[in-house]
Amino acid sequence: AAGMAAPTMEERKACWGARDEFWQCLDSHGDEAAKCEKLRRAFEARCPQQWVKHFDKRRDFLKYKKKLETEGYHPPEGAGKS
Repeated sequence: AAGMAAPTMEERKACWGARDEFWQCLDSHGDEAAKCEKLRRAFEARCPQQWVKHFDKRRDFLKYKKKLETEGYHPPEGAGKS
């Protein structure tokens, strides 16, 4: 099946390039995905499905980490009260 074979270096570069453009777009639009739909489609077209999932998770994680670094950790309201 397509996507199971390891991507070539060229394919990897195309994938990473598409991901970086997509992420930059998200960064400059405050993560408004609708504004970056074309880039999102290019990203999905150029990257294996598993990579897309992985990068999406990675971005969420990086955003979460950055938020912790800038705002500090705030437990959710009502957490720990039982």
